[in-house]
Order: sequence, then C-alpha cells, then structure tokens
Amino acid sequence: MDDLAGKGVPVSRTYLELWSRVRIEENFIALSRPGEMAFHAGFEGQRAMRTWKDRMHRLADLGFIGVMGGPLGDLSYAVIYNPYYVIKRAYLAKKVHENKWQALAIRANEVSAFDLDDLDDAGNFITDDDDDDAAPAAPANSKPAPGTTRSPAKPGASRIVRRAKPAAK
Repeated sequence: MDDLAGKGVPVSRTYLELWSRVRIEENFIALSRPGEMAFHAGFEGQRAMRTWKDRMHRLADLGFIGVMGGPLGDLSYAVIYNPYYVIKRAYLAKKVHENKWQALAIRANEVSAFDLDDLDDAGNFITDDDDDDAAPAAPANSKPAPGTTRSPAKPGASRIVRRAKPAAK
C-alpha cells in the first residue's frame, strides 16, 4: 500500500485507522471526526488535518477507498474497499514487486483469507456459474471446488472478512 503511494507518502496508517472504525457488516464510514481520525492515524500539529486529507485523497486515487462530499466538505463519507482486491489488481498491472506479492499471498493463506481467489488473472470478480437459489451460499472465505466453472460477478463487490484467532487448545 505504501509502495503504491510513493516515497515519503505512507498511507497505511490512515487506511488502518479507517478500517478499525468499520463495522464488520458494512464498508461505509461517516468521517464526522476528522481531527480525531488524523490524530489516530499519527498526524499531529498544525499540518495534521492537511496531511490526513492528503493521505485520504491518495487512498482514493489508489482505489483503496471511495470518498464522497457532504456536510463536512469533500471528505464527509468513505467506503472502504477490500485491500486484497486493490493490491491484486495492482500486481496484475505490474505495480507491485513479485517478492511483496508472494509475501502477501503466503500471509493471506496463513490467516485463511482467500479473497485473492475472488479475482481472476485479469482482475475480474469470479463466481460459480451454478448459482442455485435453493442451495446454501458458500461461506465468504471458501475456495471454489476443484473443477467448478466460474463467471464474472458484479464489480464493486467488496468484502473484508475479519476473524478472531481460534482459542488455544
């Protein structure tokens, strides 16, 4: 994420601050306390708000978030997109180094985050062709069954799955 933003413009702390405020079921945030959000993202002093706004706009430009204006100006609301999808598309566009991509893929597998499998090698969403209303939906983190045919799904779908670590035995 920070590599995509460019040298000297780290955006990951700002994204993490937003992500920590998102309810599991939603990806929408009202940016009603920007000063507090800037502080929690690590920005202090006279330029805190300006720096936070710059990082927010960079996150939007990179596709990690969507922003919308409202009563607080151009940064009144935000939608948080699944970072796995954004990074996979950046990797496919040759904007992410191979070693960092491999590290992300391995770590995602270690934490059972199979979101990277939701996109094909062109960066399009994929779903099962055999969608049947009577059949139960697959869990959000499930992998497709071997030999399953897939077709593109609606763009814009985003799911960030957070799980608690299993209890020690």
